[in-house]
Amino acid sequence: MDFEKIRESFFSLKLFLRVIRIKYEKGSGMGGLNRIEEYFRKYYKVCYRVAFTLVKNHADAEDVAQEVLLRLLLYQPEFTGPEHEKAWMIRTAINLGKDLLKSKWRKTTVGMESVLEEELSCLQSPHMEPDDTLFVVLELPERFRNCLYLFYYEDYSIREIARILEEPENTVKTNLRRGREALKQKLSERR
Repeated sequence: MDFEKIRESFFSLKLFLRVIRIKYEKGSGMGGLNRIEEYFRKYYKVCYRVAFTLVKNHADAEDVAQEVLLRLLLYQPEFTGPEHEKAWMIRTAINLGKDLLKSKWRKTTVGMESVLEEELSCLQSPHMEPDDTLFVVLELPERFRNCLYLFYYEDYSIREIARILEEPENTVKTNLRRGREALKQKLSERR
């Protein structure tokens, strides 16, 4: 068994045990575990990628993705459709990522921006294909980074991004345009 499978099994087990503990504490039956497992398979990678764009750290992104699934279990929101489910997961991942960035622990540790340029190329996320452009996108200010990521990497429309980020559509359009300009400038500086 390779390291990646062992790692995924460990995190799946960790999440599973937390779910069982929460279900036991709430006194509810185990019927919802199949639903949580389905959500895990369907949305874990999306939540991980969204969290990674914010926190820029694999371990923190995994924690945020797991926390999103735990919040789903705890609050059990009613969804109007698959797009609403995915939007809720992404919005929750964004909010949890922002909360993590604001935490005192995060302010007292070294961030990814202090990693040497040469070392960035060896960083590869287990849930994303290698993409040098992504690391340049991650260096942009948050308002540009979120819009560019959701538009290009998650294939959301401007209207959907506006709904997810809770911003006007024109703001999203402006942030996309300015983000593209900033990305183009950073990419040209690297060449």
